[in-house]
Amino acid sequence: MSDLTETSISSESVFDGHLLHVRCDEVRLPDGRTAPREWIDHPGAVAVVPLFANGDTMLIQQFRFPPRRTFLEVPAGKFDHNDEPPISVGKRELKEETGLTAETMTDMGLFFPCIGYSNEVIHVYLAEDLTEGDQQLTDGEFVEPVRMPFEEAVTKALDGTLKDMKTITALTRARHAIQARGTKI
Repeated sequence: MSDLTETSISSESVFDGHLLHVRCDEVRLPDGRTAPREWIDHPGAVAVVPLFANGDTMLIQQFRFPPRRTFLEVPAGKFDHNDEPPISVGKRELKEETGLTAETMTDMGLFFPCIGYSNEVIHVYLAEDLTEGDQQLTDGEFVEPVRMPFEEAVTKALDGTLKDMKTITALTRARHAIQARGTKI
């Protein structure tokens, strides 16, 4: 197999925001030529699929400004510090957005949602043995929990009703993990 690696020769900060940092790198291509690469440096995130004992899940409804619409999503949030373990971020975001705490968090891997322009990584967890409590939303965060049967959420992910890629990926991975262990929902 050929080496397709592109090597950064130089890197320039184009924009430094609160969450995102835009960079423009000059890279050496596999054939020796050079080319620009514009990309977004993202701290990474964690998405959580809560699964109640009765087979329900809980998604959240949230307005997303860039597409200017409301989405139904799995609870999720970004890393606040470089040294945070993904499981801690997942537990924090689950509690903040839904009020739920989970006794069991099963790691379902990670994925890169936008490889063409960002280094963002999203870790995915299945949260079980849930205890309900009060949401702990951060200042300026507005989300509404929506409880529904897990299979209904998966159907919405597969039939195109849900539009958020992290939610579609998280729900389908959760379904696979549940089926792989032979658990009925």
